[in-house]
Amino acid sequence: MAEASVIVEGHPIGTISPRLYGHFAEHLGTCCYGGLWVGAGGPFADVEGFRADVVAALHDLPVPLLRWPGGCYADHYHWRDGIGAPASRPVTLGMSLGIGSSDSNALGTHEFLRLCELLGAEAYLAANVGTGSLQELCDWIQYVNGTVDTSLTRERAANGRPNPWGVRLWGIGNESWDCGGRYDPVAYALEYRRWATMIRHVDPGAELVAVGLEDDSLPESNLDPEWNAKLLGALGPAVDLVDHLSIHRYWIRGGPEVDFGERDYYALLEEADGTERLIERTARTIAAMTKTSHPIGIALDEWGVWHPEARTWGPGNVERRQPPTFEQANTLRDALAAGIAFEGFHRQCRSLTMANLAQVVNVLQAVVVTDGSACMKTPTYHALSMHRPHIGAEALPVVVAAEQAGPFARPGLSATASRRPGSLAVTVINREYERTVTVNIRATGRVSSSTLLTADSPNAVNDPTNPERVSPRRLTVDDTHLGRCTVQIPAHSMATIEFSTTAADRD
Repeated sequence: MAEASVIVEGHPIGTISPRLYGHFAEHLGTCCYGGLWVGAGGPFADVEGFRADVVAALHDLPVPLLRWPGGCYADHYHWRDGIGAPASRPVTLGMSLGIGSSDSNALGTHEFLRLCELLGAEAYLAANVGTGSLQELCDWIQYVNGTVDTSLTRERAANGRPNPWGVRLWGIGNESWDCGGRYDPVAYALEYRRWATMIRHVDPGAELVAVGLEDDSLPESNLDPEWNAKLLGALGPAVDLVDHLSIHRYWIRGGPEVDFGERDYYALLEEADGTERLIERTARTIAAMTKTSHPIGIALDEWGVWHPEARTWGPGNVERRQPPTFEQANTLRDALAAGIAFEGFHRQCRSLTMANLAQVVNVLQAVVVTDGSACMKTPTYHALSMHRPHIGAEALPVVVAAEQAGPFARPGLSATASRRPGSLAVTVINREYERTVTVNIRATGRVSSSTLLTADSPNAVNDPTNPERVSPRRLTVDDTHLGRCTVQIPAHSMATIEFSTTAADRD
């Protein structure tokens, strides 16, 4: 058995914005149709057309932010196809990354923004730069946010929404270096400058997200690793039209989705660790290319694990599913990787302003999976739920002393901490593949709750025959000494310990 110590320090790093716990719903596979939207009166209980059990699970998670309608789908999406009477909406080509399907457009602007209201989520809309027009986007923004009496706001009212929604976040394209039009950074900068200028005329309060690029993409991708610097440089004085710079990071080098061994286990956790380094590099690029008077946040608006079985490209010596459905198994290992990413998000919360896990239902690293009448919370769902105490709290520095584990010379234990008035939370991850770790935690207050997420194997999944195989349970804590506690964290596990810091609990 290994030992480790965790010391929570008192000087805050910054505030953990709820936007760092965002999600992503793309018209991809069965995410939107079949996962979220089932229509009224069908075989599944629904809430205004959305699957009731899915809505309940997501509401409880919670989901503070939701991005839609893409992804690559966004650059084929025309918002007018999704408004008005459903029977009169056109049926269009699905365009979900090569899946030859049709789209009824039953899930459109009104429906999606109603889902956000049901979930208590902030909406983040992605604009069509690839096949759309600037005027089309200006009209969409006016339709969604307009307060002046115009034909567009009258049309919105006639469609059942007299009052504006007030959507603040608008993405100007998606992956414009590839599926969004194969722009070069200078050409995209010129396009962005024009679009952003006109959008500000329609809605001066809109927060605009420019398309950036991760700087260590696959060697075979032939993408420009200097995209971000060239984009920001080409914008020149107009760089103040950018509020957030989008980057994406998918973890793809962890081997099979379920039938992985110890080295693949650690490889995925190492990729998750690398996400923070990407954020730091992007922050340095922004700082070098912009004015301190106008800070630009980093929007990691697609992130998570993408297993080789669910894609046609990239590494992974496995049999690929054909045609790809983008559905994949979600194991305890994936949940631990998400937890490691959040450790970095908290440490970088002054520069990272948004993050969206891909995706919310059924595809990629989904938090909820449906299978017929079954609706299952994945291990990743539970990992995010255990981070609920950190959302909106102040991130605190943590000093961890632990032995190294695995082939990448990383400590076998990692942790994050946060506080809000009257409470403090610590989440620790035992990254060890096989060894239990005894952890001594030093933090203010008395233990008020403790929760553990683990299973008999890091390969464990939740499925219809065993939907609770990976689910939280109470963790026994030795807290006989005020301000410190001792816990035993099994191998491949995550634990959240909450402390009450009120005066009564300190005495």
